[in-house]
Amino acid sequence: MTQTIVGIDVGGTFTDIAILKDGVLSVHKLPSTPADPSQGVRQGIAEIDVGPADYVHGSTVATNALLEGKGGRTALVTTLGFEDVLEIGRQSRSDLYDLNLDRAPALAPWELRFGLPERVDYSGEILEDLQDDAIATLLTLIQEAGVDGVAVSFLFSFLNSLHEEKLLAALRQLPSPPFISISSQVIPEFREYERTSTVVVNSYVGPVMARYLGELEQSLGSGLRIMQSSGGSITARMAAEQPVRTILSGPAGGVVGAFYTGQQAGHPDIITLDMGGTSTDVSLCPGRIKETTSATLGGYPISVPMIEIHTVGAGGGSIARVDTGGALVVGPESAGADPGPACYGRGYRITVTDANLALGRLRPAQFLGGRLTLDRERSVRLIEELALEVGATTEETAMGIIRVVNANMERAIRTISLERGYDPRLFTLVPFGGAGPMHSCELAQELGIPRVLIPTHPGILSALGVAIADIVKDYSRTVMLRGEDVNQVRLDEEFHGMENQARSELRSEGLPGDQMTSRRYVDARYVGQSFELTIDYPSATRRTDLQRAISNSFYRAHLQRFGYANRNEAVEIVNLRLKLELAVEKPSIQVREVGHDDAAQARIGEEPVVFKQGALPTTLYDRDLLQPGNRISGPALLLQLDTTIVVPPGWNGTVDSFGNLILEPQQ
Repeated sequence: MTQTIVGIDVGGTFTDIAILKDGVLSVHKLPSTPADPSQGVRQGIAEIDVGPADYVHGSTVATNALLEGKGGRTALVTTLGFEDVLEIGRQSRSDLYDLNLDRAPALAPWELRFGLPERVDYSGEILEDLQDDAIATLLTLIQEAGVDGVAVSFLFSFLNSLHEEKLLAALRQLPSPPFISISSQVIPEFREYERTSTVVVNSYVGPVMARYLGELEQSLGSGLRIMQSSGGSITARMAAEQPVRTILSGPAGGVVGAFYTGQQAGHPDIITLDMGGTSTDVSLCPGRIKETTSATLGGYPISVPMIEIHTVGAGGGSIARVDTGGALVVGPESAGADPGPACYGRGYRITVTDANLALGRLRPAQFLGGRLTLDRERSVRLIEELALEVGATTEETAMGIIRVVNANMERAIRTISLERGYDPRLFTLVPFGGAGPMHSCELAQELGIPRVLIPTHPGILSALGVAIADIVKDYSRTVMLRGEDVNQVRLDEEFHGMENQARSELRSEGLPGDQMTSRRYVDARYVGQSFELTIDYPSATRRTDLQRAISNSFYRAHLQRFGYANRNEAVEIVNLRLKLELAVEKPSIQVREVGHDDAAQARIGEEPVVFKQGALPTTLYDRDLLQPGNRISGPALLLQLDTTIVVPPGWNGTVDSFGNLILEPQQ
């Protein structure tokens, strides 16, 4: 029986579907349905009719619920006297000199924050027991409040979870129990504020995500997995219990797909550029996919593992306007899928897509493979009105929109490369998303990136990444060890305990826990430092060797990240991290023989296109007709179902044996 895997990525403008059957990839793309994302998913599955299949879904439901403030009514239960931890936070300001800065409101309002008399100390010893009468009073208050979700986060519960588990059992006995999260299960780590914020986010988006996944599972069947922010998938039931782990699942799929493509083509050091309809996500992969456990979304700290992705409001649907100072601004507001760019025929706001269309970089009759005809006259007319405001010609205004959005993306790439100790000139840029290949060469030129690798299907690469993502479950534990306490026996015991728990949980989900491989990491820092770096756990046999190996690895990581390392300072271990993985079979993409370099068979015409040099005669190619070995020279446009590739003057391209297009500036 043939196993079919279907990857689904729901974006702000389009829903992308990648179908892997017998190692062969086919793609489908349709407009998203923002009011009900599952409607677009069901429609797309019905249109392709794949038969029995396993589905993997990159979901934005949890993300949108958090950013749009549409989560459930959430209560926080914590240790008495610490009810205001969400309001106190870290007292840090995202913009130091903004006197009118407003912080994001607490997801659990003050009237829904409850303190219970209980106390566990820094060693995990219980100083004050949690009494049954206090629990009974709380249950009454929870019922009267009519909440959708409850988050529980007691002090030092990561060392002793007894009180949280006792309260969890009591809350589950309510006649209509709400969605319940306890911090010792979601994130058993120190740092009270970040731990509490993460578990509150989980309970806030939990009711919305549980309903969505329940409906989707009824439509698609039980073989449904959900992409996590860390780049691996989990079962739908696990995702419904801990939806905070899916906050960046769509963008994570794109990085997984891009890294897989880059490795296959012999370019493991890549910078990914995912430009969709509403935003651009960038990530740097220095031979591996980088993760972080310190992220903030919408002003709320989230401390679960996720791929290190930097997002800016720069997409094909980003709206161009003139600000109060008379400057041209693009984004972060987006036209989305409804009404979409003006050229879709419904909206009246000028977007990046409209600018590209006006410049000739999009072909009106060949958008989405001809399934959607763009209204170029409508775009030009609206840009003419904007041009009057900025005092420029229509062509200059459209080029200005492109330059502004490119500058936004350029800053994002500098943030994840130069500001973190990496030289972008040593990397390959891998653009994808519907709009990424239109802007990639100009971005690479500005940043000195030597080559651009455009995958065979860049518009649905996130869906491909979702489909091929391994099944992954992450676990963590705070240990706080230094000096003589850092010994292999102690650490191996801790890791073995985490592995046994993980395999038991995975077996209960019907997954072959014994077939999963484990990878071990530690969070290390200088003694007294307030932040950590995650490094691989070394395989050493003696305590002194282990200490030295961990310290040396930390020094190297610190030097890379911050430009210095003091090898005379002692290092301590803060957290242990475990990643269990079950490899998913990857598609056996056919390697084709490289033939002649003439791409004449793919040429379909010539049209004027505007670049910074002005309007130039530009060769049009049907990318599906290009063969390995074919060479092209800019200026050129390559047309395909899921994107349009813009090759500026001074750039050459070669099709490799996998069908990727490798673009490089002329020497």
